[in-house]
Amino acid sequence: MPTLGPLSESRVRSSLNRDPALKNQPEYQFDMKLRLDDGIELFYTIDDFTNPWTEPETVLMHHGMAKSHKMWFGWVPIIAQHYRVIRFDMRGMGLSDVSGPDHAWTLDSFTSDLKEFVDKMELDKFHLIGETVGGSISMNFSINNQERLRSLTVCTSPTNFDSHHKESADLIDREGINVWVEQSIGRRLDPQIVDPAYIRWYAEQMKATPAHVVSGFQRNAAGDIGPMLKDVQTPMLMLAAANLREEVLGDFRGAADLFPNGRKVIFPGVYGFVQHIMPVPCARVWLDFAHSLNET
Repeated sequence: MPTLGPLSESRVRSSLNRDPALKNQPEYQFDMKLRLDDGIELFYTIDDFTNPWTEPETVLMHHGMAKSHKMWFGWVPIIAQHYRVIRFDMRGMGLSDVSGPDHAWTLDSFTSDLKEFVDKMELDKFHLIGETVGGSISMNFSINNQERLRSLTVCTSPTNFDSHHKESADLIDREGINVWVEQSIGRRLDPQIVDPAYIRWYAEQMKATPAHVVSGFQRNAAGDIGPMLKDVQTPMLMLAAANLREEVLGDFRGAADLFPNGRKVIFPGVYGFVQHIMPVPCARVWLDFAHSLNET
């Protein structure tokens, strides 16, 4: 690996505006916003610690509901040594702009945001990793865009949505997002494994999301995309813990079985969202998966 200089000396190879004079300079890290056609700006950050004389493949990381790009903190140091990693914040979350309550907070609308983001970033072929609802959006995206995906990875991501989501919306509208976060945090992170300080940080990150964004999506979450995944030939990996403290996401562990080229890795003895509980092991599993694609 080359010696890495400070971020202030980094050079950018942005897909939006590559300066030919900087093409052979290492990217390291770069933060920016991208404007969608409706005027909303989505925050994104690029991490690239690959050898500066190479042209690395791109990995796009899609977080879940009421989260942000920060939730991938444990994955990036592992993956960005080998790939150009782009993390973005969904509409209404993290550092991205917030639409109002009248916006269509649906799986399809978030999928449209993803499609517009990758189009404007000129990502013709890339690896896509999504967690929880971000994985659901990623699977929905794959249905009509599989030719653009080198691989698809989902972590604890449902393919169908039941009445639990409407109940969550009712709770948020009635008592606020803080109550919803505190009631659900126990099924997200395993207190026997993670630092209590991490649990509190994670909860505060979620609470920063405007309530109408989360309740809007939860109220509209419905349907089953599973039957539409059978024709997606993209190499697919599903990561999950053996158990959730509350099994409220349906048979999400069966998502890999819906894809002709699906694989699954279940982490035994772990309760919760494994992508956040054990980010480094998950990232290493993903690297093995991605490298195996180049061997076939």
